[in-house]
Amino acid sequence: MKEKWNYARQLRRNSTDAERHLWRHLRHRNLEAHKFRRQYPIAEYIVDFVCLSAMLVIEIDGGQHVDAAEYDAVRTRRLEARGFRVLRFWNDEVLLQTGDVLEVIWQNLVAR
Repeated sequence: MKEKWNYARQLRRNSTDAERHLWRHLRHRNLEAHKFRRQYPIAEYIVDFVCLSAMLVIEIDGGQHVDAAEYDAVRTRRLEARGFRVLRFWNDEVLLQTGDVLEVIWQNLVAR
């Protein structure tokens, strides 16, 4: 388990531009006062962002995910089986349509 936490720490240090950009909007309870964590271990996965109180996972996908659609679908189903709602956004969406992405996240937070 300690290895997973160390790997999560490494992912936080090497986050993508889209992850850093979205984190600026999610950190410090900026969105509806909900606390988000980034690169957080859940079961056998490390998710990009999670709000534990709302059971909401946010994944930011880059171009490599085009070839990993089946893996991502399995991952999403397993997280949903644990009670999480999973939102997926492409890097470009986060960087170019930030307001729209934040609106979808907000709607899912208040829907809980």
